[in-house]
Amino acid sequence: MGETITFWVLAVVSVGAALGMVFNRKAVYSALMLGTVMLCLAVLYAVQDAPFLAAVQIIVYTGAIMMLFLFVLMLVGVDSSDSFVETIKGQRVWAVLAGIGFATLIILAVGNAVFAPEVGLTQATAQGGYIRSIALQLFTTYVFAFEITSALLITAALGAMVLAHREKLTEKLTQKDLSRARFQGDRPSPLPGPGTYARNNAIDMPALLPDGTAAESSVNRYIARYDVEHDHLPADPKLAEAIKHTAEHDVAPTEAEQDAETNEVTK
Repeated sequence: MGETITFWVLAVVSVGAALGMVFNRKAVYSALMLGTVMLCLAVLYAVQDAPFLAAVQIIVYTGAIMMLFLFVLMLVGVDSSDSFVETIKGQRVWAVLAGIGFATLIILAVGNAVFAPEVGLTQATAQGGYIRSIALQLFTTYVFAFEITSALLITAALGAMVLAHREKLTEKLTQKDLSRARFQGDRPSPLPGPGTYARNNAIDMPALLPDGTAAESSVNRYIARYDVEHDHLPADPKLAEAIKHTAEHDVAPTEAEQDAETNEVTK
């Protein structure tokens, strides 16, 4: 009775999470929905007296592969405009063909599960326990599918590295080049740090110079633009004006400026 209740509860949760993974517009939410499906499968394996499969499902798929997906999403950036640019020619055609092939495999698997005779857990694990039976099935009957899955995971890892790679159009600047550009610019000294409230620290508040004026360059331009767009300006008109001025003069930095900012942060 308890096994039946567990199955129907997890079936509803896993199917709902799978639909949310497919139809969700945000990639991070889709990855979390996929993690929910994997956890439901692990519980179903444990209920069916297969603790080894349940542990592998959690450790390998939920713990390792899902974390890889999330790290790639955070590294690439799901809100980047580059995500909407097709960098591989003909990828939609190949995606449609792969989808048709995958749908065919699903139909065959469902038909095999419905029309094939039931074997039972006792007969399936009669060759020396469930771990030995799984090993025999993987490296004899399903060795081709096992190798294809391994190749798929390797391809996914290579694709993640390709997506995360940023092509440099210019030669990488050395420490000497960065120092020379810094002293030839209008500000040889480091950028001023963020301002401080009396009760808490705020990275979006401009620092105050010795004469009491606000240092506009101490505010991150992305944070300033966000504060202006969402009306999160401070009550002090002097600080609010400095944030607005920083947001109005927000210009996309060059690659050299990005490297210089990264070097400043690293220091």
